[in-house]
Amino acid sequence: MGICHGKPIKPPQNLSDNPIILNDNEPTWNSQTRKPTNFPFYSPSPLPSAFKNSPANSSATSTPLRLFKRPFPPPSPAKHIRALLARRHGSVKPNEASIPEGSECDGELDKNFGYSKNFTSHYELGEEVGRGHFGYTCSATAKKGSLKGQDVAVKVIPKSKMTTAIAIEDVRREVKILRALTGHKNLVQFYDVYEDDDNVHIVMELCKGGELLDRILSRGGKYSEEDAKAVMVQILSVVAYCHLQGVVHRDLKPENFLFTSKDEHSPLKAIDFGLSDYVKPDERLNDIVGSAYYVAPEVLHRSYGTEADMWSIGVIAYILLCGSRPFWARTESGIFRAVLKADPSFDEAPWPSLSSHAVDFVKGLVNKDYRKRLTAAQALNHPWLANYHDVKVPLDMITYKLVKAYICSSSLRKAALGALAKTLTIPQLAYFRGQFALLGPNKSGFILLQNFKMAAAKNSTDAMKDSRVQDYINMVTFYFLNRTFLLLPPIIYRFKINELSLVNRFYCILMCLAVKLSSI
Repeated sequence: MGICHGKPIKPPQNLSDNPIILNDNEPTWNSQTRKPTNFPFYSPSPLPSAFKNSPANSSATSTPLRLFKRPFPPPSPAKHIRALLARRHGSVKPNEASIPEGSECDGELDKNFGYSKNFTSHYELGEEVGRGHFGYTCSATAKKGSLKGQDVAVKVIPKSKMTTAIAIEDVRREVKILRALTGHKNLVQFYDVYEDDDNVHIVMELCKGGELLDRILSRGGKYSEEDAKAVMVQILSVVAYCHLQGVVHRDLKPENFLFTSKDEHSPLKAIDFGLSDYVKPDERLNDIVGSAYYVAPEVLHRSYGTEADMWSIGVIAYILLCGSRPFWARTESGIFRAVLKADPSFDEAPWPSLSSHAVDFVKGLVNKDYRKRLTAAQALNHPWLANYHDVKVPLDMITYKLVKAYICSSSLRKAALGALAKTLTIPQLAYFRGQFALLGPNKSGFILLQNFKMAAAKNSTDAMKDSRVQDYINMVTFYFLNRTFLLLPPIIYRFKINELSLVNRFYCILMCLAVKLSSI
């Protein structure tokens, strides 16, 4: 296992990580390899005991009565790139097991997506500008239509690589998510999608300014605090937008953010939604996907949601501010162990010279307990970014989650939360007051139940329908109608904005529910 603290950034080709998608097979152990019994990986996991059966959370004391002279080497969360090929694309070596359950033979798969088939009549394909594990991207020029004469980017996904039903569904989902989310100023613009017998062509905006990673390296490996703020505001803005729609990106890293031009103040755009997925607010995903240096601990524990993206943003922020990775090792397995067990260093330069708000901001994002990690909206409201001129805090879905949880609480729990409300900080209060305003109080300063539904509808896209966020909102409505209205007087579910004690009490309770008794 390598050193877990910062290490200077290497050239782009070394820092870039191929996405990892791990299978469900048990890890292979070599009983001839000597490992000390006090190997750090055996230390208790910092995550809740609900993950005690996770393959990434084994411990030496969890197996009673060891009868072996040599202990087993620790199970590695990394199961190598061939697992990716076996699960997503069916690329299995002759001497390996058959294609995993859920995979199918190439000849049995329907690779007809129903997209337009006249790509060559609309676009002239140019040179290759990028390549990933699942396909490659080329520049192109539009021949006709509203984009005539305009340069675009075309992601080409060969159908020959779609050798499993999972791989085909990944492509469908990527197109659906791009089509639903397009329009945000910090998200690459989706134009159209085509297919032929050999490829799927996704036509998007061409960003000519290069990767965020290249811009970091051109600045000597790190940004100043003020410049880092400009980058983080844009990243958090688009991620907050995705999370509100119920979409988790799952592969956030500097390579997946492009500048639209070479201009120093060029807008930043999120790209590559090939690993993105829908997630309902009260559901968890279990595929291990992402890029090693940016993967969150709970992803390795196979139980995660939108919080995993926030961890990745925290790693990006760490790199922006100090020029080193927070978690580093020589092998992929070592990186994962560092993510699970090590803490990022804030003692070495330049951290002592940075503002306390900057340090607190990064710590709030790389918190190993995902329940205490900042959401994208909360991060935008953090004191480090609060005074930045371009910050607009969006509606946060956690508000709906906390409302539901509070309504479902027992009287004793509600009383306990009320007692804990006094510990809320001023920034936390400011955040929830902002969320209160986004719910759209009427001229008299009141919020009614309908405001919760209207606020969500105002920010909804087709992605929200596919992620079933609307179903969740309707469920909150159900609990509101069937519990609050029956148990509490009307003043409890009507909040007047100028009655600060009542507003503060309500939102203090919600915040305490998330921070103090984080068990939802």
